[in-house]
Amino acid sequence: MRALWSGVLSFGLINIPVNLYSATAGEKISFNFLHKTDMSPIRFAKVCRKDGKELTQADLVKGYEYEEGDYVILTDDDFKKVDIKRSQTIDVLDFVKESEIDTIYFEKPFYLEPDKGAAKAYSLLRESLKKSKKVGVAKFVIHNREHLGIIKPHDHLIILEQMRFEEEVHAPEKLNLPEHPTLRAKELTMATSFIDQMTEHFDPKDYKDTYIKKLLDMIKMKKKGHTVKVEKPEEAPHATKSTDLMLLLKESLEKAKHHPSTIVQA
Repeated sequence: MRALWSGVLSFGLINIPVNLYSATAGEKISFNFLHKTDMSPIRFAKVCRKDGKELTQADLVKGYEYEEGDYVILTDDDFKKVDIKRSQTIDVLDFVKESEIDTIYFEKPFYLEPDKGAAKAYSLLRESLKKSKKVGVAKFVIHNREHLGIIKPHDHLIILEQMRFEEEVHAPEKLNLPEHPTLRAKELTMATSFIDQMTEHFDPKDYKDTYIKKLLDMIKMKKKGHTVKVEKPEEAPHATKSTDLMLLLKESLEKAKHHPSTIVQA
């Protein structure tokens, strides 16, 4: 893996040189846009709106439009001058219980690797977080943008979980949500029983991307010149009527007791 960023993880007066890596894999399958008439790949060009000429990366600068048509140009040095320390530091501000953080704020995980000579300080922070059962709330800047995140231990690793700021999460007040649903006690009891019956220990290995597998199988068939046939088209699911809830809950619970796999849809 190639490091996306190198800098310092700072907590208190301790600075730990670290390298940051993406913890998520890229797309397993990608597609190219083709010209329908001759199957030639197309490319996306950077074109000047004024004269219609195509531009290279060297021709481009970053500009902030403060009035229509008027821009302030910013260079890479300008971004660094805003706060050179912050652009090179993951700064731990507080320590909190992870359970206090709503998962809606979590966005993207990164791995932190200790740089040369930083193993002891890295291990100290990792083990201290484990012992305290806390996570560190931190701020950091990547790609000229400040982010919020938490620092947490994971086996031998320290993970930086990038988060959303509060203002980046839409408030749900405008959604049409039922505040006081009229639920019967039997319905709630049976739904809870179904949840209990289907409860398992979470293992990520149990969950596979079946959609991608089916798509790749289709691509292989088409590559060989075979016509892809769908034996029985599946109908889109229909909304359950409130009058059918009890009956469907009973059937779901019965299936879960005897054949749990029939409940799960691929």
